[in-house]
Amino acid sequence: MRHRTLIAALAIAAAPLAASAAETLKIPFEYHKLDNGLKVVLSKDTTAPTATVTVYYNIGFRNEPKGRTGFAHLFEHLMFQGSNNLGKMEFVKLIQKNGGVMNGSTRFDFTNYYQVVPANTVETVLWAEADRMKGLAIDKDNLTNQQGVVKNEVKVNVLNQPYGGFPWIDMPMAANTNWQNAHNFYGDLAELDAATLQDAKAFFETYYAPNNAVVVVSGDIDPVQTLGWIRKYFGPIKSSVLPARPDISEPNQTEEKRGVKEYLEAPRPALAVGYHAPKRMTAEYFAMALIDQILLQGKDSRLYQALVQDKGFTDEVSGGINAELGNLFDINGPTLFQAYLFHDKSTPASTILDAFDAEVEKLRAAPVDKATLDLAKVKARSWLYDQMEGFYGFGKANLLASFALFDDDPGKINTLEAEFEKVTPELIQKTAQEYLRKTNRTILTVPGKPEPPKVSKPVGF
Repeated sequence: MRHRTLIAALAIAAAPLAASAAETLKIPFEYHKLDNGLKVVLSKDTTAPTATVTVYYNIGFRNEPKGRTGFAHLFEHLMFQGSNNLGKMEFVKLIQKNGGVMNGSTRFDFTNYYQVVPANTVETVLWAEADRMKGLAIDKDNLTNQQGVVKNEVKVNVLNQPYGGFPWIDMPMAANTNWQNAHNFYGDLAELDAATLQDAKAFFETYYAPNNAVVVVSGDIDPVQTLGWIRKYFGPIKSSVLPARPDISEPNQTEEKRGVKEYLEAPRPALAVGYHAPKRMTAEYFAMALIDQILLQGKDSRLYQALVQDKGFTDEVSGGINAELGNLFDINGPTLFQAYLFHDKSTPASTILDAFDAEVEKLRAAPVDKATLDLAKVKARSWLYDQMEGFYGFGKANLLASFALFDDDPGKINTLEAEFEKVTPELIQKTAQEYLRKTNRTILTVPGKPEPPKVSKPVGF
């Protein structure tokens, strides 16, 4: 599901976070755990009379069962089909009537549900979220209906689009070798059809449990009162017996991979380059994030300057770490740093790749100068503060939830600036040498729609 505004969209957004160069990000928060294993993060911010309520479940399409591709995404839809005390779609109507916005999404390592609402409705939203965690309405009619909805979404968003899953689905499938990281997570239509009611009930009872979730409430709240509501509504829900986490590791890539993805209706050719990124939250990972700023982010980036401004090969170069499906911190396993672009048929992909490689090799050949690194850090800091403000404050809740879910430490949100500051020119070069090597990458090309055959007029006409 993508962002959608319900009838009453919030008109008030959080004021921009201001900070001088000497200040660092300090998000206030409380971290609690209930007896049933539920993680709870509370963050008070009185900038606006609104609150963000999110529930993150530690199950995403990376961990869905083999033979049931798209199952994690299917459940995202099922969660809106009713619960013990709310009928089908009444959860949505409840948020709408209270003047809020809401949505859900499925990512590699989690499925989340979030609402941004007037602060005085937080208790009602927490009750509703607990109601569907405790007793989702899973029956044959709801399952069949949502199987059809998801299949139609696959057809609309992927199968009938000019570039379909390029590169957000195509690149992980091409670059990774472990099925957990490399399958079609949007869902194979036949496997979606094959999901049974028993499958759905078992999936819910296993993964949609308090000991596999985190609740984050941020905004204009009273933390003591809010924690009391969470204990009241979520506390009685029983925990589940969680299965062992699957092995999601990726072997070290030693040879460059190349592939061609056919999209017959694609109007222009496309090129994507994906590199396996360093392990999340390591020093090299922060260095790669700054490499992303240097190479790819913004019109001052080296790839934009080389491929757009200087060569005119394309009008835009996009990508990043965990691009298209989140950001560099809301993922908990192997991920990719990738860049992609669309170009005219008159320019071969090999020509563009030569210019691309020239910029990459500069980072591998020598340490960057201080001015370049300083600018990258400023851009990374700006990105971080933008995250805090994103979608009425949801961006902050997203990071708090991710660090609680994956690291058992939401306080990591307040260490990010310091980690970026530790990166040196020498670490940038070392990281580029190890992770931006050609043997660590996958190249995907889309040929583009074939030109119609030319018809010559017969002589004399």
